[in-house]
Amino acid sequence: MSETTPLLIAVAPNGARRTQADHPSLPLTPLELAKTAADCCEAGAGMIHLHVRDEQQKHSLAPEHYRAALKEVEAAVGKRMLIQVTSEAAGVYGAAEQMDAMLTLGPGCISAGLREFVPDEAALQQGADFFTRLHDLGTLVQYILYSPEDVRWYEQLCSEGVIPKSPNLVLFVLGRYGAQTYGADLLPAYLAELQSQSPWMVCAFGEQEPVVMQQAIELGGHCRVGFENNLWLPDGSVAPSNSSLIKLVADMGRQQRRAPANGQQAAALYG
Repeated sequence: MSETTPLLIAVAPNGARRTQADHPSLPLTPLELAKTAADCCEAGAGMIHLHVRDEQQKHSLAPEHYRAALKEVEAAVGKRMLIQVTSEAAGVYGAAEQMDAMLTLGPGCISAGLREFVPDEAALQQGADFFTRLHDLGTLVQYILYSPEDVRWYEQLCSEGVIPKSPNLVLFVLGRYGAQTYGADLLPAYLAELQSQSPWMVCAFGEQEPVVMQQAIELGGHCRVGFENNLWLPDGSVAPSNSSLIKLVADMGRQQRRAPANGQQAAALYG
């Protein structure tokens, strides 16, 4: 691995489901998110995966909730981090509502669970229209893939033009809420299906997160960590902050001669 090959570390600091009952330092308000972003940037994160909440601290895609958070996070980190908003349904939104929220917001960068927008052949036109409109807006899209089968689906949609450009930065998700055990062969199974030159990132649920991140770094990938997926350090203790998880992965990267990527380098991975 070249010393000039950066390691993009994204922080996913809260997610759609956890609350401060799960961890008192879970950031929910715009100011809490901004403080977390700044701390994680200092620790080595070049990107933040942003979830926002409504007035009852429930998952929200409302543009007004995003705008309030984006204002504070941008003020805290400037261009040092790429700010990505989620389009996740989280059992609250349907695809039409998700698409409307994202197109109304017009963010610079989003994550999109591919099967949420294009679950099957019947939704090809819907997906093509949505992703093309995002492309025309200049929005950077990270496609979230939950299985090796999803990787095959992504490759098919790229080849058919449903996804309007390739390569793209993709995210492999290992595990689920309530299903946090998986073998060391799972990440290679995703990679075996990735036929394009798309750069990739991985996130992993539960206490296996550090092991998966080490594997990803060694295989040339990028890392997403944070309280959305994992609350624990390798010794089994509860992590004191999101930034402690970032520092752990940044140190892993440096050991492999991969310095943390900044926000500009993060954006470049989207092609």
